[in-house]
Amino acid sequence: MIKTEQRPVALVTGASRGIGRAIAVRFAQQGFAVAVNHSGEHSAQAAYDLAAQLEGEYGTEAAAFQANVAEFDQAKDLVAAVLERFGRLDVLVNNAGVTKDGLLIRMKEKDFDTVVDVNLKGAFNCMRHAVKPMMKQRSGSIVNLSSIVGVRGNAGQVNYAASKAGIIGMTKAAAKELASRNITVNAVAPGFIQTDMTADLLEGAGKDGLTSRIGLGRVGTPEDVAEAVCFLAGPAAGYITGQVLAVDGGVLL
Repeated sequence: MIKTEQRPVALVTGASRGIGRAIAVRFAQQGFAVAVNHSGEHSAQAAYDLAAQLEGEYGTEAAAFQANVAEFDQAKDLVAAVLERFGRLDVLVNNAGVTKDGLLIRMKEKDFDTVVDVNLKGAFNCMRHAVKPMMKQRSGSIVNLSSIVGVRGNAGQVNYAASKAGIIGMTKAAAKELASRNITVNAVAPGFIQTDMTADLLEGAGKDGLTSRIGLGRVGTPEDVAEAVCFLAGPAAGYITGQVLAVDGGVLL
């Protein structure tokens, strides 16, 4: 096995399932050491199982780290733990996210706050602490998960749309700040992707009616998103920063 200091290190938040899991797997396939973040007890076993799988199948180093990224100090401790374990941090993927859908007129303040705290403030918290070692290295890549909902909105998702639109603005601002330190900051905006989080939405929309709105005629997979994320985090995208890449099969066309 290659020693950790010779491997680039990627931290993926919310990596125990769905898109985050697919991203972690793709990084491992590319030879990264992978820090698998999970939020708590309900996702701990899946995160530890994934870390073991990444080591066993791909011969890389991987470890699971618990942290609620919506909490500033927990995000700080997460980055510190990753640095202690792996010695460096080259890529941060802010994937952790939640939904609490509902019509605006009925939406509870708590549901708005929870979604914004995890999706938007969580990304800020992790970026805030990750950029320090990246600036010291004078290299790094940050990829934030937005959504096409953050670009065009969606009825019943005022909180989610606000959080994902905020991700886009934050990505562009951070890209301007960090470009001189050779740190790129980009966002990926998935469309209709088949995950546990979107299962109810996709079922409610109806497969035929949904795919008719997608240019490529199919719902996306977590692996489709993972490929885009790993591209933006890799050397082939070294001259790309402050951009939003829609992985939506043509929905926004």
